[in-house]
Amino acid sequence: MLDSPSVARVRAALAALGLDAQIVLLAGAARTARDAAAQLGCEVGAIANSLVFRGEATGEALLVMASGANRVDVARLAAAFGEPVAKADAAFVRARSGFAIGGVAPVAHPTRLRAVVDRALLGYREIWAAAGHPHTVFRLAPADLVRITGGAVADVAAAA
Repeated sequence: MLDSPSVARVRAALAALGLDAQIVLLAGAARTARDAAAQLGCEVGAIANSLVFRGEATGEALLVMASGANRVDVARLAAAFGEPVAKADAAFVRARSGFAIGGVAPVAHPTRLRAVVDRALLGYREIWAAAGHPHTVFRLAPADLVRITGGAVADVAAAA
């Protein structure tokens, strides 16, 4: 899995962005933040979920990097994005991100995606993001996530 084309794309993109990140192979799939956190021995909130939403008016893809401890509030996300949004289906996610759900990386998309980074991720010293396959992740600082995605930082978590 570490030599899959998707993971190789992520590795190359991270290097091109100046991020020296080691891609880690998990023992099992990390299709949820809880799965990933349990395997990594970190807090669920330190998992940066890569979620793709679709602008309802424009059809534009929006990459949301959300803390695994939170659910995304679609109304807050729509306010940050500037139009109503809906969760994208698997075909849209693959077409726009180049990855299957569960392995969507924050980088290495066919075209640059507009991105939003959940402010809650900034409260961690280090976070983990998907690396192109449901069994792969990489560690980085929240500031690096903002930099490599070009994401706008916004409060998109649902109120507790």
